[in-house]
Amino acid sequence: MKNVKVILWGLGAMGGGIGKMLAKKKGVDIVGGIDIGDKIGKNLYDVVPGIQQGDRPDVIVGTPEDVIVPGAADVVVVCTNSFTKDVYDKLVFVMEKGMNVITSAEEMAYPQAQEPELAKKLDECAKKNGVSVMGTGINPGLIMDLLVILWTAACEEVNHITSRRVNSLSPFGPAVMEEQGIGISVDEFNARKADGTMAGHVGFAESVGMMCEALGWKLDEFGQDMEPIVTDVDRKSPYGFAPAGSVAGVAMKGWGIVDGERKLDMDHPQQIEPEQVGVDTGDYVILDAVPPVNMANSPEIEGGIGTMAMIMNCIPHVINAKPGLRTMIDIPVPHAIMGDFRDLIDEDKKLVK
Repeated sequence: MKNVKVILWGLGAMGGGIGKMLAKKKGVDIVGGIDIGDKIGKNLYDVVPGIQQGDRPDVIVGTPEDVIVPGAADVVVVCTNSFTKDVYDKLVFVMEKGMNVITSAEEMAYPQAQEPELAKKLDECAKKNGVSVMGTGINPGLIMDLLVILWTAACEEVNHITSRRVNSLSPFGPAVMEEQGIGISVDEFNARKADGTMAGHVGFAESVGMMCEALGWKLDEFGQDMEPIVTDVDRKSPYGFAPAGSVAGVAMKGWGIVDGERKLDMDHPQQIEPEQVGVDTGDYVILDAVPPVNMANSPEIEGGIGTMAMIMNCIPHVINAKPGLRTMIDIPVPHAIMGDFRDLIDEDKKLVK
């Protein structure tokens, strides 16, 4: 079997990081790169910091029209946007060229939650072209949803779920800094919150929807709220800066109502450089269940590496998946790939023979 062929669409913090990881793995080749501006026309191995080319051939960064052509790859990794509506056209473009696609767009972890019509269209497009499409990451995609679902497998009954993640935003790129309002004033935060342009964490609705589907709960109502985390010292991360008195992060809370009861609570304060002000990060799953579950992991599973690894490690599952829109509860349990990628691929599902 030929190596698994991968195209990277978006070579920023996430896409470039996935490329660095893939370059260290067996049985997989990066065969294309897509970006904008002055990266076009350059060797991917020259524009992604820290990636090792070794004896691999140059991969020239191009436009979607140049790179996404039928038969070019088994899967395209899209790391450009957070919202389904913003990444939709890119996903359709890939699928219409007959290739599977996996994306870091948070809403795509469970697009049925907020974009049911687009989710339906994506599912139809994927099935029409015999490919699969899926979104994943560290959160949504693992820590606050799939990990919770996994723990419920040990339970006879589940009465209430608390999913908590206290994390650092420092590894993430400019798009996340903008969504989280890093460095803006409290007044601007409140104004953006009031007019609906303050995104905060993207993914609560998706995580709650995924968990409810997995458990067979019918979600009556979903809600969320956010408050600014204001820093009293200057904080600087690779892609963000928050001077003292400005917003260094967002404290998000979400909830789900099932059968008239509040069955799910989501708690997610995230900020740049939390350790600088003595905040300990961590991941927690608390189930009021039979038997009860109290899982604690501190410090947090690092979000940047975790997101890149989740996407990389799900590549074989997306290739092997039944055509259509897929979520993390549709595929086998993901895991680290320490061997050859080709060993995990169903030969009938391999696109580049």
